[in-house]
Amino acid sequence: MGIYDNVKKMADERGVSIYRIERDTGISNGAVARWNEAVPSSTNLMKVAKYFGVTVESLLESEKKENA
Repeated sequence: MGIYDNVKKMADERGVSIYRIERDTGISNGAVARWNEAVPSSTNLMKVAKYFGVTVESLLESEKKENA
């Protein structure tokens, strides 16, 4: 599971859409969905982590496990 999957899971658990997260955090439309293919900027990771009240590390957690 990658970064996008973690964000999507958190969004689903809280009943918000990816579009809503992007809009509320000022991230460009469609950017989060591209996190399946590309590495997000640290700024955008921090925005999403703050939005959910979690650490950036928690967004990256399963990504680290896959690469270990």
